[in-house]
Amino acid sequence: MHSDSKKKIGVLVFSRKRPGFDQDWSKIVRTRSLGVFDTLGMNPIGADTLVFDNPTIRTALTSIEQAECDALVIIQPSIADGQLALSIMQQWSGPIVLWATPERPGDGNVSSCSLVGAHLFASILRQAGHPFELVYGDSEDVSVQADLLRAISLATTVRGLQHAKVGVIGTHAPGFVDLAADPFLMRKKIGVQLHSLSLSQYIDRVNAVPKERVQQDVEKIMGLGLKASSGSDFPVSNESLELSSRYYLSISDLMKEAELDALAIQCWPELPNVFSHWPYLAVSRLTSEGKSVSIEGDVDAAIQSLMSRYLGIGLGFLTDWLEHDQSSIFFWHPGMAPLDLCHAIGSEDGATLGPHFNGARPFVVDGPLQSDQPVTVTRLWRCDSSYHITAFEGLSVPSKRRVTGNSLLVEVEGKKVPERFDDLVHAGMPHHVAVYPGRSAETFRRLARLLDLNWH
Repeated sequence: MHSDSKKKIGVLVFSRKRPGFDQDWSKIVRTRSLGVFDTLGMNPIGADTLVFDNPTIRTALTSIEQAECDALVIIQPSIADGQLALSIMQQWSGPIVLWATPERPGDGNVSSCSLVGAHLFASILRQAGHPFELVYGDSEDVSVQADLLRAISLATTVRGLQHAKVGVIGTHAPGFVDLAADPFLMRKKIGVQLHSLSLSQYIDRVNAVPKERVQQDVEKIMGLGLKASSGSDFPVSNESLELSSRYYLSISDLMKEAELDALAIQCWPELPNVFSHWPYLAVSRLTSEGKSVSIEGDVDAAIQSLMSRYLGIGLGFLTDWLEHDQSSIFFWHPGMAPLDLCHAIGSEDGATLGPHFNGARPFVVDGPLQSDQPVTVTRLWRCDSSYHITAFEGLSVPSKRRVTGNSLLVEVEGKKVPERFDDLVHAGMPHHVAVYPGRSAETFRRLARLLDLNWH
């Protein structure tokens, strides 16, 4: 997870209306705490004035809202009146980050009760049903700074989802009923707006991309250095890449014009039947650029990608759970993983371009994903009129099995895989999951708590 200096952070720093506690320590804490935002590259809106009652809180929050801040952090260098938590909730609808600071070290007296104050606010927020994250520790502690950054990322993610728009071209692929989207549940539980788009109109859009733009984009693809997969009957050439470029440009244009933050596309059977080409190379390129695009009409997977992008977790691989044993899972999908997750182009296991395994039409990205690194497996889905999410961690390892498309073998930590699979299937989890480099299960758990999703 990384800092994003583009995020605007609202900060309320509490003072006391009447004397009490160690006010010299409060000043030290305030100075140190605000310095962390500079370290993280964030501009704390509202931190230049202290708040201590309803009028000062209203004034500060008005400034924070006018600045269109993405998150709100509350710091109590000395314990504040718990009643004020209710006042804040009336004006700020998003998640709140409570940052409790430590007592003065080596002092014989209680200096601040900051953690008690944050605990007081937290219990009030919880009983009022208002989402929050709580961070505790010294501002100079690097681990505390990481906790604060994660809490802010979680809060801004929820805020971003409440204003996000996901499109779906067509619907879910035939038979994949487990991927069906519920626009009202999506809006109610996550905040995302669903925008349905016509598949036939998209096909017209693909055909309408000007030849000049296609040629310019084909040159970019050729510049990647991708070669034909071993045994492929389809040469990688300017002519053979034109359809892939049309897919790429038409999706990019559509997302920009419709102001979509994420997109799911019904990629088969219509597209390869109409154009004799698959859109998977285009999807691979788009996801490598950080766009949240999913295939087979999997809308919740597109939202999952958007969540991960907002959280700063990075690129993910949308895949089938192909097979497993007691401790490992073999993940596979027919060739649309982000290129950044594949081995370097030109290396022994580097990404190449070949035909789809089922129907032999171009182009899919062939090649296993990078291994020997920690990964997180996760999935968002709807079932029983509610949303669910899971995330668990493991280590990606080299696979002795070579298949076309993209694949990854993961040695899973914790619960035995058959037991985990049984639990998730009975919770209604769809057949798609996403794999991300790094350890992010705890972050997803906290996001589930903020959004009030069922955690598995």
